[in-house]
Amino acid sequence: MKAMLLNSYGEHATFTATEIEKPAVKANHVLVKIAASSVNTIDTMIKNMGTDLPLSPATPALLGMDFSGTIEAVGDGVEGFKVGDEVYGCAGGLADLPGTLTEYIVADSSLVAHKPKGLTMRETAALPLVAITAYEGLTRAGVKADQKVLVHGGSGGVGHLAVQLAKYFGAEVFATGTGDNQKEIVEKFGATFIDFKTEKVADYTAKYTDGGFDVVFDTVGGANLNNSIEAVALNGHISTTVSLCELDLTPLHFKGASLHVVFMLIPMLHNFKRDEHGTILERLAEISNEGHLTPIVDENKFSLEEVGDAYAHLQSGKAIGKIVVENEIE
Repeated sequence: MKAMLLNSYGEHATFTATEIEKPAVKANHVLVKIAASSVNTIDTMIKNMGTDLPLSPATPALLGMDFSGTIEAVGDGVEGFKVGDEVYGCAGGLADLPGTLTEYIVADSSLVAHKPKGLTMRETAALPLVAITAYEGLTRAGVKADQKVLVHGGSGGVGHLAVQLAKYFGAEVFATGTGDNQKEIVEKFGATFIDFKTEKVADYTAKYTDGGFDVVFDTVGGANLNNSIEAVALNGHISTTVSLCELDLTPLHFKGASLHVVFMLIPMLHNFKRDEHGTILERLAEISNEGHLTPIVDENKFSLEEVGDAYAHLQSGKAIGKIVVENEIE
C-alpha cells in the first residue's frame, strides 16, 4: 500500500511516497481502509522536532493520528464492530503505533468508534484528537448546566468544539479571540465573544460574572494561564491543554481553584484506559447525531501525496478550521 513516510526529521524534512506492506489484522484490533486523516499541531511538532520529543516514532516514520474510514477486517476478541462499519478514531502516528498517512491502519478497537451519521468522512477525520481533548477538559472540570464557562481560544481546533460541548452541557459560554473571523466562529456556536486584545481580564470577568467563571478552559496556555487564574471563580476549575511552563500558583492557591492538565495522548502512549477514548468517541458521535457538534474544516483540500503542503498550511497560521488530508478527494 502507499504511505507517505518521513525518512528524517526536521523543519525541511519532506514526505516520500513509499510502497509498504499492507498490515494484517490482529487480536483486539480492526483493519480500516482510511478515507481521510487530519493534521494536528502535535503532528507538525513531531515532524520538526523528531527525537527531541520522547513520543516520536523511529524513522522511516509513518505519522498521522486521526482518521475516518471503513472496517475491512475484524480481529479476534473485537466486539461491537463488523466489516463495512464506518468508523473514526485517533490511534497511531506516535511511539510504536503506525500512523494514518497511508491507505490502511490496524487500530486498537478500544480507540475506535462508529462515525457520526451526519458528517462526511472529511469532517469526521477532523474530530478525534481535538474533540476528545475538549470533552475531557470540560468533564474533568465538572462542567454542568447554568455554569459560566470561559474558553480561551474559542475558535481554535479544540476551542470551537469546547464551545459547542459546553453549550450542549447547558452552560453559558464565553470565548476569547480576536478579529472578525474568530468572532464569527464563536458567535456561530452561541457563545459570547471576548476580544482579548481590547478587553482586560478583570474588566470582562466583572462584566459577565459575579466573582469569576465557574470553569475556564485554556487552550492557549503558557503565560495565558495567568489570565485563566485571574478569571476563575473561588473554588472554580481550570482545564488546560498547554502547561509546558513554569508558573507561580500562589494566586490559584488563594482561590482554592483546581487545575486540570489534559494530555489526551496518554492512552495511546501508555496503553492506559484506552477504552475510555472509544467510549468518549461514541458519545461524541451521539452528540453530533443530535446536531450539537460539527467541526470546522479548512476549505483547502489536500490529497495524501500533498500532505507536506497540508503540514505547511497548518504552520502558516492561515488555516480556518481543521486541515484534512483525503485519500480520495471527491
